[in-house]
Amino acid sequence: MIGQMMITLICSVVLVSCGQAPVAQTGPAEYAALKIATSDKELQTTYSSTIRGQQDIDIYPQVSGFLTRLLVQEGQAVRKGQVLFVIDQVPYRAALQTAEANVEAARAGVATAQLTYDSKKELFAQKVISEFDLQTSYNTLLSVKAQLAQAEAQRVNAANNLSYTEVKSPSDGVVGTLPYRVGSLVSASLPRPLTTVSDNASMYVYFSMTENQLLELTRRYGSKAKVLEEMPAITLQLNDKSIYPSLGKIETISGIIDPSTGTVSLRAVFPNKEGLLQSGGSGSVIVPVQKQNCIVIPQAATYELQDKVFVYKVIDGKATATPIQVTRVNGGKEYIVDSGLNVGDAIIVEGVGLLRDGTPVSIKTKEG
Repeated sequence: MIGQMMITLICSVVLVSCGQAPVAQTGPAEYAALKIATSDKELQTTYSSTIRGQQDIDIYPQVSGFLTRLLVQEGQAVRKGQVLFVIDQVPYRAALQTAEANVEAARAGVATAQLTYDSKKELFAQKVISEFDLQTSYNTLLSVKAQLAQAEAQRVNAANNLSYTEVKSPSDGVVGTLPYRVGSLVSASLPRPLTTVSDNASMYVYFSMTENQLLELTRRYGSKAKVLEEMPAITLQLNDKSIYPSLGKIETISGIIDPSTGTVSLRAVFPNKEGLLQSGGSGSVIVPVQKQNCIVIPQAATYELQDKVFVYKVIDGKATATPIQVTRVNGGKEYIVDSGLNVGDAIIVEGVGLLRDGTPVSIKTKEG
């Protein structure tokens, strides 16, 4: 009886064990693959950028004195010619009044010298005085006329100095920081400007691309002038990753390659009607790149080894490591294959990190 129970228990264990045994996979693992084909695509290349106003003008006083009025606030929009600061005008008004008085005195002196000269001419004609006396009176007239011109110049200078006590905005823009307050002694030699006025109606966005990228653009369009003329509008991604609603246009390309970085500076302009862009800000420009008959593969289909990029090409049912030359686009999410792949090749596009050179694979292909 005990023997029969043991046999029954053993059989039950065997049956349960057999029911839980995993089914062995037959054949090579299946991987998604991409069959290489060429296509025309608009790709996007992203470049870090800095934002500047069209004009960032440092405002310095042209005369010395104490600030008596501060007429703007930080961040305020101002118009060209608007008064921003007033410097103590009392000594400059006094200087102008003195200069005007000197002009009147000089005019009186000229009038007197003119009368004397005219009288001398009559006397000389009557041969009452000598030619020396006549010439002396004429020289006196010239001298007082010169004194009048000098007094006029001093009056103009005094008037200008008085006008400079009203520090005005040289352009439309937005006021920056205000480091000086009413009562501060200011002069043209200040270590910091009174403020900075940024013309933000349109904004300059500066970015850099490598020498090779610029060469590629130049070859595609034929010249740098053609690049500026024919290149499509570009997009600006702000620092919070949002997309700026207005498109921009590349305006200038520097003619100098920075030897320390190997890059060239470019400048684009973006409208700023809503004032969303601020001078000193940062972001990224997204430049569209038109490519014809190119091979584009996802970055996920590649891996890097010793600074070289590889893909697994499917050859005779095996994953074969193949080096390729690529250009990174779309922020590195895609690569343009410059060499290493041909139309009709099949490459593994998923699970690349799990493969080894020579691994048998079964593929499900899709055109790309």
